[in-house]
Amino acid sequence: MINVGIFTGYYPGTLNHTIAKIQQAGMGCVQLDLEFTDVDLRRGHITAEKAHQVRDAFRRASLPIVAISAYTNLVHPDPVKRAENIAAVKEILAHARDFGTPYVISETGTYNTDSDWLYDAKNSTEEAYQEFKAIAKDLATFAYEHNAVFLVENYVNNIIGSVAQVARLLREVDHPGIGLALDPTNYFDDSNIEAIDHTLHSIFDVLESKIKIAHAKDCKRTDAVAEKFGGGAAEHNSFRGAGSVELPAAGLGALNYPLYLNLLVQKYPNIPLIIEHVDEDDIPRAKSFVDEVLMVTGG
Repeated sequence: MINVGIFTGYYPGTLNHTIAKIQQAGMGCVQLDLEFTDVDLRRGHITAEKAHQVRDAFRRASLPIVAISAYTNLVHPDPVKRAENIAAVKEILAHARDFGTPYVISETGTYNTDSDWLYDAKNSTEEAYQEFKAIAKDLATFAYEHNAVFLVENYVNNIIGSVAQVARLLREVDHPGIGLALDPTNYFDDSNIEAIDHTLHSIFDVLESKIKIAHAKDCKRTDAVAEKFGGGAAEHNSFRGAGSVELPAAGLGALNYPLYLNLLVQKYPNIPLIIEHVDEDDIPRAKSFVDEVLMVTGG
């Protein structure tokens, strides 16, 4: 049975407040955002003791931590900022097992200086791919040395976006320290938003061996081309899309959810499925929507 959960950052506050709200929402697991008001988990401040405090609190609440958010621009054009971002991911990887999970997730990054989620022409170059591949190899090796796994989360505006790009990266960085966080909506832009079913099949046919966790949001075409944000403390929790594709909460777009979850159920019957891109007052609806589709698909 697929376990449905949520990013902890959608319930900002103290550790106990966040856990209580997630329990009230009926979630079965969490992706951990390091943002509690009473536990300092900022860059450079993570310790094993703090990680155990968080891990044990979620364990007592029967809410497994299935992955940790480490979203940052790994190819930031400022070399000092880039080095700081890579070091921050390594800090979390080094403590991942202290939090109770091997999986640490980040996007691949962009050369755009305005946002981690906006396109830059350099993103599409071979130079950019090779730069990120070297970083991915380094993170995979570091993760493996710390009994962890670095999970790539692609996004169409970043350096690694398409099915072919993800497949190439995972083929060329063939290492037990790297895997994939599956979010099918991250593959869509103006070129394929009308080919949702075909793209879903391509994702599972090509990438299934590296998928470790899955995300639940939605996608749809929009006329508003500006970058879009909603609720959530961190940028990765509030981002709602850019360009001609909007990324709303599950059930509010055009993604073929019966097909998506049927493929997930057939290939990964026990994978955690993490709800995102949702405002707090919409969480009950999103959770009910995902649960209902899972019941239809047998998950």
